[in-house]
Amino acid sequence: MNKRASLLSLLMGVLLLFIWELSAQQVSELILPRPLAVFSVLWKGILDGYFLPHILTTVVELIIGLLMGGFLGVLLGIIIGESPFLKNVFSVYIVISQAIPKIALAPLFMLWFGYGMMSKIVITALICFFPLLEATASAIQHVNSDQLTLFRLMNASRWQTLWYLKFPVGLPTIVQGLRVAVVLSLVGALVGEFIGAKQGLGALIIASQGMMDTTLMFAVLILLAILGCILYGLVNILENLLWYSKENKNEKN
Repeated sequence: MNKRASLLSLLMGVLLLFIWELSAQQVSELILPRPLAVFSVLWKGILDGYFLPHILTTVVELIIGLLMGGFLGVLLGIIIGESPFLKNVFSVYIVISQAIPKIALAPLFMLWFGYGMMSKIVITALICFFPLLEATASAIQHVNSDQLTLFRLMNASRWQTLWYLKFPVGLPTIVQGLRVAVVLSLVGALVGEFIGAKQGLGALIIASQGMMDTTLMFAVLILLAILGCILYGLVNILENLLWYSKENKNEKN
């Protein structure tokens, strides 16, 4: 991001805070608390460690769920990308699994896996699964035909073609799927915590709603926004590292 864009982004943030402050002056704090009150609660909660166990719970749920869903998504994406027959076999069931809203399945997961962390992890994994499956299958299927012909002429095996051609070439597409999955992983963890949890940022939002504490609710929303930005930034760093590694490899060759 260049300096001009960074400055414009900063000015937009200041403008939004100004509009928020003006709007909060016109209504009750129960409906819209002032920014200063929200940041005061947020800062105090961070300093005294009130938010820490909730943040850690949500982060653990989304990381494990993302790893599980991501692994299964990439694995099945490779399988259906390599085999049109298996794609036809699995496609209907994959679409059905995604057509059902996850919030409708959450109560069932609570019954099956309990009200602990496992049910939230399963919901998160299910939500993260589809973006990586679609991205991986698309990456495996859409490979340059000339490159495939070259590998066939070199008598490369199916595994060698996958590992040395399809997967490296499709990696940018897979990373794009990962970017979507990372954002959705936070949604998955929160959906599970909304249904039933004693700890986590989603549980804290439900608790603040029950206490009619709108200021606390806004503070948690800011924490969620920060957490989402951090996760998104980590994926961007991973993508930049992959591009850097690829460029270095090309220069050596």
